[in-house]
Amino acid sequence: MSQTAHQRANRDGLFTPERVVEAYRSGYFPMAESRMGPISWYSPDPRAIIPLNEFNVPRSLRREMKRSDCTITVNRAFDRVIGECAEGRFPEDTWISDEVVRVYTDLHRMGIAHSVETWEEGKLVGGLYGVALGGAFFGESMFSRIPSASKFALVSLVSRLNARGYRLLDTQIMNDHIRQFGAVDIPRDMYIVLLEKALPIEAEFVDRG
Repeated sequence: MSQTAHQRANRDGLFTPERVVEAYRSGYFPMAESRMGPISWYSPDPRAIIPLNEFNVPRSLRREMKRSDCTITVNRAFDRVIGECAEGRFPEDTWISDEVVRVYTDLHRMGIAHSVETWEEGKLVGGLYGVALGGAFFGESMFSRIPSASKFALVSLVSRLNARGYRLLDTQIMNDHIRQFGAVDIPRDMYIVLLEKALPIEAEFVDRG
């Protein structure tokens, strides 16, 4: 999967939910160059993951969670979560373009993309979203409107993944935010091995009704 070929496919209108699923299964993920710009496909080396059995919740965050009145939900406001993530701090430079929002919203309707929301006094104050395939969860983006709201959502996400038999939490590219939770960089070849082991696992992010 070359970046050039997939940028051309995007211009031809082939950036679809099916193509995104194919990419994740092959170790790639999409990012737009701007709000309306072309979409490129990435498979970085090294790749950042959070080992689910080594997830670290900082002591200060544990204390904050005990004091907080925030509540956590799943898939209650996917559209709003991805919209907030797309805005970011510099909305004109976002990698979550309008086309990305459209396709991931379709993936959500298909039961493949999911959101975790943090609420305070009935207001959406933070959250994250990503894609679940087999026993792998691919974290895409998160946002906070109050301190630690996205962290609360991440803690809830990992608890859910562990309880439901997931094996891989892909966080794509290392940053200080995820490093505090135990994220590590691994070689791309090792990531592909972990991915191939996780995909055949029959895990369900939410119960089927």
